[in-house]
Amino acid sequence: MVHDGSMRILEEIGLDILHDGARDLMLSHGASIAPETGYVRMDRELVQEKLATVPTEFTLHARNPVHDACLGGNCINFTMVASPPNCSDLDRGRRSGNREDFSNLLRLGQSFNVVKLFSGYPVEPVDLPPHTRHLDAYLDFITLTDKAWHCYSLGQDRVDDALEMVRIARGIDEDTLKREPSLTTVVNTNSPLKVDRPMLDGLMRMAEWGQPVVVTPFTLAGAMCPVTLGGALAQQNAEALGVIAITQMVRPGAPAMYGGFTSNVDMRTGSPAFGTPEYARAVLAGGQLARRYGIPYRTSNVNASNAPDAQSAWESEMSLWSAVMAHGNLVKHSGGWLEGGLCASFEKFILDMEMVQMMHETLQFIEVTEDDLGLEAIREVGAGGHHFGTAHTMSRYRDAFYQPIVSDWNNFETWQEQGALTADQRANRLFKQILSQYTPPELDSATREELEAYVARRREEIRPDW
Repeated sequence: MVHDGSMRILEEIGLDILHDGARDLMLSHGASIAPETGYVRMDRELVQEKLATVPTEFTLHARNPVHDACLGGNCINFTMVASPPNCSDLDRGRRSGNREDFSNLLRLGQSFNVVKLFSGYPVEPVDLPPHTRHLDAYLDFITLTDKAWHCYSLGQDRVDDALEMVRIARGIDEDTLKREPSLTTVVNTNSPLKVDRPMLDGLMRMAEWGQPVVVTPFTLAGAMCPVTLGGALAQQNAEALGVIAITQMVRPGAPAMYGGFTSNVDMRTGSPAFGTPEYARAVLAGGQLARRYGIPYRTSNVNASNAPDAQSAWESEMSLWSAVMAHGNLVKHSGGWLEGGLCASFEKFILDMEMVQMMHETLQFIEVTEDDLGLEAIREVGAGGHHFGTAHTMSRYRDAFYQPIVSDWNNFETWQEQGALTADQRANRLFKQILSQYTPPELDSATREELEAYVARRREEIRPDW
């Protein structure tokens, strides 16, 4: 019923496409214009024809091949918080995003191997000029980390700069970049049913170059979509599929991802709520829908708390469990999200990493093999024995992703000092210790010089738009 409802939305109502080139492209592929609204309609056969060319999975290539990420299938990848305008810690409180904090959050993400890639700016560095800010941010992604990263789909120029900088960083030519996806971007629909011009500019450029676009409607039940979960999912599905279809009109076979972000609002105030039971149910249903179409799935670890407290923990736990159970191939905002996305918290990042690392360890049990049954170990131990030292136990006793970076993780001076600290106080100590041990990844000096020269040239070329 949700699938049929979403197809009816695209057929009978359509999408408000605020980009002449995208509208013309859609019309050339068989879409039509609703005379009463000017919205672009697509019948279900057209939509399904385009969805059939979306890859079911693909590899996202990092500067360091160790960090290449499989997106799709049974792969689950965790990322950092992305795009809040503010950040906070216990020492300096809440403040506007800035390059120093942006860089330190990148260093933390690089330090944890469970953070597979970066899916956005961990905080917006608003102290940098907005017209060239992306150049500095991209350079920091490349020099402070060696994982795959994200560019904003805010017009063609920002995407072109990202494409050239990631090409230089990886030391490849343009043809190789088109064959090997190396960047992600997110296109949020302006729910309900509107898709803005800058978003479509970036989407079409990314698709042209074979780079993955994560299409994510911002559907909050009761505000930007119907208050019922069924209605919210139908609209989410219509917006996601309609925009994903555009990527395939640009370039059949271009990688794309189905993004789900349906939650609810407080109906007294209109404030978004995250990590709620409704959010968890929408995540699970979104996973079912993405698998129905064979499209890789993006979801998130979110909460609406204003502090790294119990509320933030239980809402994040609700979000993470549903993301993992839904097999979210890309779990955005996995570390550091607070205030419904308005703040990146250094302490919350550490608390989230504790949960994410434990979640990642559970993933080995999603598919059970004959060897996982442990029948030989049960036979060996017999009645009344224990399994601590059996081969079956010891072969699985590993810390591959549970990664306490600091050697004295719990070794404070006295029991009283350790026991008296709250979780956020301990997290405060830990993130500072981890930053003190950070070592930047290697980058060839010639590559660094080429990147810096490109940034310097583009900084002179780009004129402010005010």
